[in-house]
Amino acid sequence: MPTNDTRSNANTPPKKTAQASPQPSCMDDYDPHSMLVNDALACIESSIHPITKSQTLPLREALHRILAAPITSTINVPSHTNSAMDGYALMGTDIPVSGSKQLTLVATVLAGAPSQTSIQPGECARIMTGGKMPNGTDTVVMQEHVQISGTRITINAANKTGQNVRMAGEDIAAGQLILPAGKLLTPADLGLLASIGIADVSVIRKVRVAFLSTGDELKPVGEPLAEGQIYDSNRYTLFAMLQRFGADIMDLGVVRDDPQAIQHAIETAAAGADVLITTGGVSVGDADYVKQTLDAIGNVNFWKIAMKPGRPLAYGNIKQCLFFGLPGNPVSAMVTFYQFVLPALNRLSGRLADKPLLLKLPCLSTLKKSPGRVEYQRGRIEVDEKGNDVVTSVGQQGSGILSSMSKANCFIILPLEAGIVPANTMVTVQPFQGLI
Repeated sequence: MPTNDTRSNANTPPKKTAQASPQPSCMDDYDPHSMLVNDALACIESSIHPITKSQTLPLREALHRILAAPITSTINVPSHTNSAMDGYALMGTDIPVSGSKQLTLVATVLAGAPSQTSIQPGECARIMTGGKMPNGTDTVVMQEHVQISGTRITINAANKTGQNVRMAGEDIAAGQLILPAGKLLTPADLGLLASIGIADVSVIRKVRVAFLSTGDELKPVGEPLAEGQIYDSNRYTLFAMLQRFGADIMDLGVVRDDPQAIQHAIETAAAGADVLITTGGVSVGDADYVKQTLDAIGNVNFWKIAMKPGRPLAYGNIKQCLFFGLPGNPVSAMVTFYQFVLPALNRLSGRLADKPLLLKLPCLSTLKKSPGRVEYQRGRIEVDEKGNDVVTSVGQQGSGILSSMSKANCFIILPLEAGIVPANTMVTVQPFQGLI
């Protein structure tokens, strides 16, 4: 695909040939040939070069886009020293040390309508919130703390010099870096940019992601199932996760278990996308053709990750298009997307992504596990009767139990070496909210 921007160029790993010897099952808890999760993440990160091509958008269209260049303010915010309250602007030296003091009202200042009157000792100005502080004043006394009698006000010693005043440049100073390149623009960021007068902003173009499902057993939703068929849920979860990420999505549908059909679909996707994601077909079954196709037309490092669920995972490239072959089981597909694909998409997009949010919480459930794999069990963060955050298991943890993801609001991450986890043990928790 012709392009004038820098896209991902995976460091092409050596091609691997299929082995005739029996392969460990995804049900096995230990496989000496499995890659560790952190090693897999490091390999993916090192092989990706972020997109650099940008586009300019009106500020209102830039929400959740990635900033292409740093932004520096050319003005102070606030642009002038102003009142933070409705009240009276005066000299701090007029505040009495004890008792009270009367001042003469000589001017009124509205927001957007500065007064030309200079305030002298013993004088004050009525001022509204946001009004520019008149010359000679440095303090605002709230109107609730003033006694008024005609053109005279009375203040007391409870006030302090400099109170209720917002200084020019207090929020943003001219020349200050406001937002760095790679910032995911939030509603607050758009308001911040508007506050310094920016109407248009340069953002990185969206990551183009193609995805497809493989399997003769898959049936589109809305059609009746024949014996042995299942509905293709993976395309709906993938579409939703990609949509929430903000990708430019190409849904290529379901591809039957046919080598030529799979190769055609993969070549079509690779010609127009930055990333291709497939579900199913990357294991070691006789009809798992995705890896075979990648071996023929691209480069793939066929990983067996030391994790559960989601051991079978293929990662590689077809020319400039990154490739992720996710497991076909629905929970495995979601777990591997969040743990591997999402970090890759963030890096490819140029986003300055935060590290995943991890919490340490007591788990009220006993968790079954055998050593040999990192496990991503589904749980719920809740508040106990004492007001403390705790986590519980949602129940069945099979890779085909998609309802476990719907019930859960977090992953309970159990380390490689862990065995059975007794109830009330402190565990590492990854909230779903930190992933999307």
